[in-house]
Amino acid sequence: MMNSSPVLPRTVLKQVPGHIVSVMDGETVMLSVQNGKYYNLGEIGGAIWNELAQPIAFEELVERLTAEYEVEPEECSRQVLRFVDMLRNEGLVAEG
Repeated sequence: MMNSSPVLPRTVLKQVPGHIVSVMDGETVMLSVQNGKYYNLGEIGGAIWNELAQPIAFEELVERLTAEYEVEPEECSRQVLRFVDMLRNEGLVAEG
Protein backbone atom coordinates (compact mmCIF):
# COMPACT_ATOMS: atom_id res chain seq x y z
CA MET A 1 0.00 0.00 0.00
CA MET A 2 2.58 2.55 -1.11
CA ASN A 3 1.64 6.15 -0.43
CA SER A 4 3.06 8.41 -3.11
CA SER A 5 2.24 11.82 -1.63
CA PRO A 6 5.21 13.30 0.22
CA VAL A 7 5.05 14.22 3.88
CA LEU A 8 5.50 17.97 4.15
CA PRO A 9 6.02 20.00 7.35
CA ARG A 10 2.31 20.86 7.54
CA THR A 11 1.06 17.40 6.57
CA VAL A 12 -1.33 16.23 9.27
CA LEU A 13 -0.97 12.57 10.21
CA LYS A 14 -2.97 10.24 12.43
CA GLN A 15 -3.25 6.59 13.41
CA VAL A 16 -5.48 4.35 11.34
CA PRO A 17 -7.77 2.56 13.82
CA GLY A 18 -8.05 -1.18 14.22
CA HIS A 19 -4.73 -2.31 15.69
CA ILE A 20 -3.93 -4.15 18.89
CA VAL A 21 -1.16 -2.24 20.68
CA SER A 22 0.69 -3.10 23.88
CA VAL A 23 3.84 -2.06 25.71
CA MET A 24 6.23 -4.89 26.57
CA ASP A 25 9.48 -4.18 28.43
CA GLY A 26 9.22 -0.49 27.49
CA GLU A 27 8.75 -1.16 23.77
CA THR A 28 5.51 -0.72 21.86
CA VAL A 29 4.36 -3.74 19.89
CA MET A 30 1.39 -3.84 17.55
CA LEU A 31 -0.66 -6.38 15.67
CA SER A 32 -2.44 -5.09 12.60
CA VAL A 33 -5.63 -7.11 12.34
CA GLN A 34 -6.24 -5.73 8.85
CA ASN A 35 -2.98 -6.93 7.30
CA GLY A 36 -2.14 -9.70 9.77
CA LYS A 37 1.32 -8.35 10.59
CA TYR A 38 3.13 -7.84 13.87
CA TYR A 39 5.30 -4.76 14.42
CA ASN A 40 7.82 -3.88 17.12
CA LEU A 41 7.82 -0.09 17.15
CA GLY A 42 10.39 0.16 19.93
CA GLU A 43 10.46 2.82 22.60
CA ILE A 44 10.73 5.95 20.45
CA GLY A 45 8.51 4.48 17.74
CA GLY A 46 5.95 3.94 20.49
CA ALA A 47 6.27 7.58 21.51
CA ILE A 48 5.66 8.61 17.89
CA TRP A 49 2.69 6.22 17.68
CA ASN A 50 1.20 7.77 20.82
CA GLU A 51 1.58 11.28 19.39
CA LEU A 52 -0.31 10.12 16.29
CA ALA A 53 -3.34 9.10 18.38
CA GLN A 54 -4.72 12.56 17.57
CA PRO A 55 -4.13 14.28 14.22
CA ILE A 56 -0.82 16.18 14.34
CA ALA A 57 1.21 18.12 11.79
CA PHE A 58 4.55 16.54 10.94
CA GLU A 59 6.45 19.68 12.02
CA GLU A 60 4.70 19.69 15.40
CA LEU A 61 5.51 16.01 15.88
CA VAL A 62 9.20 16.73 15.25
CA GLU A 63 9.09 19.72 17.64
CA ARG A 64 7.62 17.59 20.42
CA LEU A 65 10.22 14.86 19.91
CA THR A 66 13.17 17.26 19.86
CA ALA A 67 11.87 18.79 23.12
CA GLU A 68 11.66 15.32 24.70
CA TYR A 69 14.84 13.67 23.34
CA GLU A 70 18.40 14.85 22.77
CA VAL A 71 18.41 15.02 18.98
CA GLU A 72 19.03 17.76 16.45
CA PRO A 73 15.88 18.90 14.62
CA GLU A 74 17.25 17.97 11.18
CA GLU A 75 18.22 14.46 12.27
CA CYS A 76 14.92 14.01 14.08
CA SER A 77 13.02 15.11 11.00
CA ARG A 78 14.91 12.64 8.78
CA GLN A 79 14.41 9.72 11.15
CA VAL A 80 10.75 10.48 11.85
CA LEU A 81 10.04 10.90 8.14
CA ARG A 82 11.51 7.48 7.41
CA PHE A 83 9.49 5.91 10.25
CA VAL A 84 6.24 7.68 9.29
CA ASP A 85 6.68 6.66 5.64
CA MET A 86 7.01 3.03 6.75
CA LEU A 87 3.83 3.35 8.84
CA ARG A 88 1.99 4.95 5.91
CA ASN A 89 3.17 2.28 3.48
CA GLU A 90 1.89 -0.41 5.86
CA GLY A 91 -1.50 1.33 6.16
CA LEU A 92 -1.02 2.10 9.86
CA VAL A 93 -0.98 5.90 9.54
CA ALA A 94 -2.87 8.17 7.17
CA GLU A 95 -3.17 11.84 6.41
CA GLY A 96 -5.94 13.48 8.30
